[in-house]
Amino acid sequence: MIRLAVRVARADAELVLAELLELAPAGMEERDVSASTVEYVLYGPPGELPALPALRAAAGSALVDVSTSEVAEDWAERWKTFHRAVDVGGLRVRPPWEPVRGDASEGIELVIDPGQAFGTGAHHTTRLCLELMLDAEPGGALADWGCGTGVLAIAAARLGWGPVLACDHDPAAVEATRANAAVNGVPALDVARVDLRAEAGPWAPTVVANLVRPLLLEVARRMTRPPERLIVSGLLRGEADEIAAAFAFHGLREIGRRHSGEWTALRLATG
Repeated sequence: MIRLAVRVARADAELVLAELLELAPAGMEERDVSASTVEYVLYGPPGELPALPALRAAAGSALVDVSTSEVAEDWAERWKTFHRAVDVGGLRVRPPWEPVRGDASEGIELVIDPGQAFGTGAHHTTRLCLELMLDAEPGGALADWGCGTGVLAIAAARLGWGPVLACDHDPAAVEATRANAAVNGVPALDVARVDLRAEAGPWAPTVVANLVRPLLLEVARRMTRPPERLIVSGLLRGEADEIAAAFAFHGLREIGRRHSGEWTALRLATG
């Protein structure tokens, strides 16, 4: 098994992530190497990922350090150590191999298999979305634009939104969301394959969009029918004002903002 690692300065991380997601839309492992450096990691069999010498390359206008290595045959088991249960308020998100919480009265528990899609609940951007969703009053339809494994859409259904709609451009994400929804007892979740760069996501009064800056700007540019409430994440702190302004053009004003590390999420609403 080949491990391909791309290290980049944190200031350029969002740009490089957008480039990598074009090549690997199913997502990748993200590691904080230091306060100033982020590493993105892909795994794949020989032939699917190249075995490269250590090199420096360009991704857009950013320079990145690329390296590959072979990992042991038991990598699939060791990979599980990166994915642990995450607690956000009264909501717990765990992979299938983590034990069930002992007391069901402690809150809602979701089982999310990371599989080949992005989103386990552990990343700052996903946790920020969950926090803002927990702050909101659930009710009515909700759409998750860029659903990944479906963690936000499934959490919304369990919290009381309905119907819940979800979309993603990656077919592996669509399949993962459907599978995880069934495991969590929400088989009625409506999941569709949508390219948000070219078409609008399913409309709902409440929308959650955990994307990246370039895609959020494209979504704002193409928007013709804004939702009543919008939660956006996937933003570095320095990008939040630009994204807030892009959606303010559609009458969505900022009513909340949360930070975690270098990341930011916004809660917007009309009226």
